[in-house]
Amino acid sequence: MAEFTMELSDEQKEVRDWLHGFAADVIRPAAAEWDEREETPWPVIQEAAKVGIYSLDFYAQQYFDSTGLGIPMAMEELFWGDAGIALSIVGTGLAAVGVLANGTEEQIGTWIPQMYGDANDVKVAAFCSSEPDAGSDVASMRTRAVYDEAKDEWVLNGTKTWATNGGIANVHVVVAVVDPDLGSKGHASFIVPPNTPGLSQGQKFKKHGIRASHTAEVVLDNVRVPGSCLLGGKEKLDARLARAREKAKKGGERVKNAAMATFEASRPAVGAMAVGTARAAYEVALEYAQTREQFGRPIIDNQGVAFQLADMRTSIDAARLLVWRASWMAINGKPFTAAEGSMSKLFASETAKKVTAQAIQILGGNGYTREYPVERMHRDSAIYTIFEGTSEIQRLVIARTLAGMPIR
Repeated sequence: MAEFTMELSDEQKEVRDWLHGFAADVIRPAAAEWDEREETPWPVIQEAAKVGIYSLDFYAQQYFDSTGLGIPMAMEELFWGDAGIALSIVGTGLAAVGVLANGTEEQIGTWIPQMYGDANDVKVAAFCSSEPDAGSDVASMRTRAVYDEAKDEWVLNGTKTWATNGGIANVHVVVAVVDPDLGSKGHASFIVPPNTPGLSQGQKFKKHGIRASHTAEVVLDNVRVPGSCLLGGKEKLDARLARAREKAKKGGERVKNAAMATFEASRPAVGAMAVGTARAAYEVALEYAQTREQFGRPIIDNQGVAFQLADMRTSIDAARLLVWRASWMAINGKPFTAAEGSMSKLFASETAKKVTAQAIQILGGNGYTREYPVERMHRDSAIYTIFEGTSEIQRLVIARTLAGMPIR
């Protein structure tokens, strides 16, 4: 087990500086254009693939960093560049992690390379879980998967929403209900291979922020996938369902929802994204306050501005420490006895919204225009309090954990 430390190793610093250089030289100059276009920034993703950032190998190296700081460090630097473009670069990772967590070795080796493609022909993948009537309430999911034993195929029907890369992905990972009587315990995940008949893109959402990231509905109309596309395999699924049915029959104590537990472990990464956006806005505001003069002196000489910047920096550093603590705990198998994952995501996301709003205020009228990036950063920051569980859900998770109550 790695000791908790706030000092990055020389190797980690080298990776951080490399990512920061890519964010500064490639992502940030393209941010305003792709925000306006509201399209997937394929050229930027391709550049990330060429240098090795957009690849499973890179994210695996960061994920298995024994300090737990690889992923939050990477997320902070990329999202410092721009949230929309960064999400386009890291969005495939959601689907890849779904396969890594639940798939067999053969499934991992077959499908994850197809999610990324290569530097000359980049691909993306989509993780499809949320539905129009089932976001935080995963037990209300309606997308069904029915097994056709004669053909050894699963038939999927339903509509997914808020899917990053939905409809444009080469590979879709879809969570569906296989036993509705078991609630959230009756769910399973499936690979939908490229060009599978019946899968189509529904509504593409025109969003307030993160506009360079493609978000859409995914419609599944009698989508047939081979039995081999059930992540983990049918034998494993049948055994899990049998255990769940036995517990339900005995009226056993409710176990923690598996999906919620997964989200709890992944939430620090979202917190790191929020820290990156907040830090970017703070740096713009600090530079502006040092160079903008009013009444014959820089506006940072005014206590009202200086105190805002002091609070901004303090909140950003506090958010990063919460993210790092939760990330270290997760990689070292420490239980989140106080919902530390949700704490980090809650505080960091709320910090991003507040800091970006303060940055606009410090820039005044300039901050309200698209000539300066803080306007875009403020729009982008709103997503952090919504996806991977709203701030209200985070507070619920924390409160129920502290009270020793089941999270459902």
